[in-house]
Amino acid sequence: MAVETLDVDRSDTEYRAWLKEAVRRVQADANRSADTHLLRFPLPEEWGIDLYLKDESTHPTGSLKHRLARSLFLHGLCNGWIRPGKPVIEASSGSTAVSEAYFAKLIGVPFIAVMAKTTSQAKIDLIEFHGGSCHLVGNPAEVYEVSARLAEETGGHYMDQFTYAERATDWRGNNNIAESIFAQLRLEPHPEPAWIVATAGTGGTSATIARYVHYTLQDTRICVADPENSCFFEGWVNHDQSATCESGSRIEGIGRPRMEPSFVPGAIDRMMKVPDAASIAAIRVLEHHLGKKAGASTGTGLWSALRIVAEMRAAGEHGSVVTLICDPGDRYLDKYYSDAWLAGQGIDIEPYRQEMERFLNGTGLLG
Repeated sequence: MAVETLDVDRSDTEYRAWLKEAVRRVQADANRSADTHLLRFPLPEEWGIDLYLKDESTHPTGSLKHRLARSLFLHGLCNGWIRPGKPVIEASSGSTAVSEAYFAKLIGVPFIAVMAKTTSQAKIDLIEFHGGSCHLVGNPAEVYEVSARLAEETGGHYMDQFTYAERATDWRGNNNIAESIFAQLRLEPHPEPAWIVATAGTGGTSATIARYVHYTLQDTRICVADPENSCFFEGWVNHDQSATCESGSRIEGIGRPRMEPSFVPGAIDRMMKVPDAASIAAIRVLEHHLGKKAGASTGTGLWSALRIVAEMRAAGEHGSVVTLICDPGDRYLDKYYSDAWLAGQGIDIEPYRQEMERFLNGTGLLG
């Protein structure tokens, strides 16, 4: 008996044309964007140690998350998840939502950001400037559930950066952040850094850098700096993927109340728990030495990088260390750069600031 051939064709000429144009626009954005700068932080020359900061604040949407948002949109488009006229919804602490709002506007779809009410007003304004809308929640742990519910109610796509960040990015190359760092270090005195320090929100950046380092046979080690009110450090130390914490991070963009799926603990070599006061003091020190304001997540990484520099110096080691400028400080003028806000939070940054300055001028130790 002959078996009937079954054939279901769901192709839609109009949709495929829209998809090709959307992907082209996202790829064209990458083609227009020059690589970000690798800035040298001034250390005493006699130390024989170089400290660099990869300045991700120079992306079109002003943060490290521009790379992630581009990758997530390409991932969602090529998987057929993002559809014309349907909203993209994201759970975010702010910067990812700014960048995703930009790409949603670029391809002509609505965008909704689900964020904690404590997100800085400057970030909310930027999301709305790029055509997105904000759905604010009181408990940061609710952003996942609310995002999924909104996607179901609207027929849209929940982007879910915390699950897909590590898999949407091409960690083998394709001018990812790790490949860019090593290319920019090629003519420096120590082209293979001893350490690269990252901070974790989704965990996607640390996973990309660590995987690239292993894949390209580098000896560079990866340190992840974690702020207060985040469970990544405890989960990593205790090998506990179910680790959680009750309150949300005060350092916007990094730190999470749960171990996110995109955080890859086995790929990294070291973690540091950084007091919020040290993170904020570090961005004041950064401004003093480089004339550049940055968000506090940059300070979390800078404090850890300086700790590593201090260890290398104590051991008589020479080499280079790299960390990141994650986003610009003008988004936080009423927060991390406000003495009134610091006082209200009970944060005293002065002991950490003085400790770093004494270390950098050679009259003190760090850590």
